Amino acid sequence: MMREDGAELLLPRLGYKPLIGMIHLPQLPTLQRLGGDVEEIVEYAVNEARKLEEAGFQGAIVENYGDMPYHVDGVDPLRLAAMSVIAREVARSTSLVVGVNVLRNNPVEALAAAYAARASFIRVNAYCETRLAPEGILEPKAAVVEDIRSRLTRAVMVFADVDVKHSYGLTPVEHAVRQCVERGYMDAVIVSGSETGAAPPPGYVAAIRALAGGKPLLLGSGLTVDNIRVYWGLVDGFIVGSSIKVAGTMSPIDLEKARRLARTAQELRSARGVGAPPQ
Repeated sequence: MMREDGAELLLPRLGYKPLIGMIHLPQLPTLQRLGGDVEEIVEYAVNEARKLEEAGFQGAIVENYGDMPYHVDGVDPLRLAAMSVIAREVARSTSLVVGVNVLRNNPVEALAAAYAARASFIRVNAYCETRLAPEGILEPKAAVVEDIRSRLTRAVMVFADVDVKHSYGLTPVEHAVRQCVERGYMDAVIVSGSETGAAPPPGYVAAIRALAGGKPLLLGSGLTVDNIRVYWGLVDGFIVGSSIKVAGTMSPIDLEKARRLARTAQELRSARGVGAPPQ
């Protein structure tokens, strides 16, 4: 993807066409559920991050995937504390650019955890759209996110989903994306398939790219070593989880699968005369 002046779009701190791996956490301790031991989850997350680093990935997202069914509203102090500690240890233990996502659509908690952990970005499932999801109504959070960001003493980037998976929009996607970009301040836009691990049609991704207003575009689901070439010219980076796992989204990362994907990405960068993004 290029700007009008022909320059390649680079993701801040992540560089050219980065791979961002998902660290899907086991169930965390919350006010509603006991969840797992935080120290054991920290060890798990750090081990997953080190696999991504060894494989050649540039970033990682720490996500409370194991907390299903997810709550939509409210800040849980136990979850916030756990996410902060886990993200902090991942950031300290590797050279990866680290992000935080708190499901389902809790960017206030994610932003607080990222700031405390010195993580670099958050993912927001419903930044500027109202979505219908199994968990309930996902309300747009752009205003509260940007209010908080304006007061932070350290920058935390926002990567915003549009037409996010596992949900349905109340407005046409074309209108939603255009308004989101024109009225929002996200640092990158995320496009995904209909559910976790599902690849979106390439034509759909191209349509979102055309509406993204020059913002970097990330593929948010469905990437595999077999289809990365299909999406290479359509997006500026990749978030990947399911296809690099041992067996299913909640299983650990398979180091060899992650290596194969990273090698393929580097071959494609080299074909354009571009080196690996910074580690």
